[in-house]
Amino acid sequence: MYKISILFDNREFEHDIYELIRAFYPEAEIAVSYEEEDGANTADLLFRVEKQEQSFIIRYQNESNTGVTSAEIIRGHSSDDAPLSCTEEKDAARQQRKEQKDVLKYSLYKLLTKLTGKTLPWGNLTGIRPAKLAMAMIEAGMKNSEIAEEMRKRYLVSPEKTALAITIANREREILKDIDYENGYSLYVGIPFCPSICLYCSFSSYPLKQWKDRVELYLDALCKEIREVSSIMKKKGRKLDTVYIGGGTPTTLEPDQLQRLLDTLTEHFDCRNLAEFTIEAGRPDSITREKLQVIRKYPVSRISVNPQTMNQETLEIIGRRHTAEETRQAFYLARECGFDNINMDLIVGLPGEDLKKVQYTLDEIKRMAPDSITVHSLAVKRAARLNIFKDKYQEMTFENNQEIMEMTMKTACEMGMGPYYLYRQKNMKGNFENVGYAEVDKAGIYNILIMEEKQPIIALGAGGSSKLVFDHGARIERVENVKDVWNYITRIDEMIERKRVAVDRWL
Repeated sequence: MYKISILFDNREFEHDIYELIRAFYPEAEIAVSYEEEDGANTADLLFRVEKQEQSFIIRYQNESNTGVTSAEIIRGHSSDDAPLSCTEEKDAARQQRKEQKDVLKYSLYKLLTKLTGKTLPWGNLTGIRPAKLAMAMIEAGMKNSEIAEEMRKRYLVSPEKTALAITIANREREILKDIDYENGYSLYVGIPFCPSICLYCSFSSYPLKQWKDRVELYLDALCKEIREVSSIMKKKGRKLDTVYIGGGTPTTLEPDQLQRLLDTLTEHFDCRNLAEFTIEAGRPDSITREKLQVIRKYPVSRISVNPQTMNQETLEIIGRRHTAEETRQAFYLARECGFDNINMDLIVGLPGEDLKKVQYTLDEIKRMAPDSITVHSLAVKRAARLNIFKDKYQEMTFENNQEIMEMTMKTACEMGMGPYYLYRQKNMKGNFENVGYAEVDKAGIYNILIMEEKQPIIALGAGGSSKLVFDHGARIERVENVKDVWNYITRIDEMIERKRVAVDRWL
């Protein structure tokens, strides 16, 4: 395996530098250090990052070449200028850091392009929310043409991705125009059980077969958290805008368990006038008529039936343990039960899937005609079995490219859908993105809210990560629930108290 070492003389912008180098060398083994080590010189490629008085210096060395780039140090407020208030100083410091990061990443990107001979579709952007950047520029009063120029010149984003980000940011703004950021919030409820654990999965998911006897205990804790958090939020006078029940796979719950959860939720939270109420039905092998009929009793406006792929061989490789035919049956059953807003998740870049196989999946999805699709580029995180047991899967091919991404967009357009949200993840195959496509009035509002970080999102259940957005969107604090199911059950009072303290302090 190709080995890279990065030697820093301090930790400033360490993460940004690492992530940009990782984007150019996704298959490499990268080691980070802060002192000269014996092993550092055995790497195939060595980067040295130094902060000097006037600039950051980045040097590289490999077997045949050496090179260097620099980024000027951005200076802040001068003592000769008019004094700033505390808030102004914080804002100025944030802006200075952002400008410094942009200059540094620009220089490093140019160096890496020269070194590798390639460019990246998203340029030097390593964050997960490109549309949020475009949205901020729209809200600052910039025209689309000005935003496009800024993204291409400052961030070196390709024309195709620039157009995609701006299109989505404008649609997001229109979709969210009636959402009250200051006085509203959204709710996430997590069900961490699945029929089986997929090869690429890094979520807090547990195989139902092993945890079946403790699902009721989990629901006891979850329903307690629902009741207590409802009381906390009512005291704040906040209005609930959207609810999203995800996982895991929520429909691993039995019909009576689903009813218990939804009864508790609708009894303690006012769900009558929500902008959206989503349940990720998810795995087709967990969906039954009885479960769908239970869900239909409640004000649920949107569900997901997620195939990921319609190629049977791939389903078996990635551990989905359901058939493509079961996906069709689950989808048409949901239609028969009256659901008129169904999303389907797909993953491109799965092992062994070439252009032809992706096209087959898209053709099959097109025949079913869901109301929205979310196209994910495969991202393999450290916790995924595909990464943990990578030696076992190293013979598999993982293909994703611009042609595949354009093919998914073309199919979505043929289905009457336009892009409405996107986000990126670390270690995505091909350095691409996840894009949601939807028909008019069928976009997933919660999906946009969690990406754009416009309002607080309170997360309940094991592994839930609440985002408390305040100071008119300028600040975000996170409140985490423990990931382990048994810890969540036994420490539920602690999880509730964490939220109580955080909401009282920041909201």
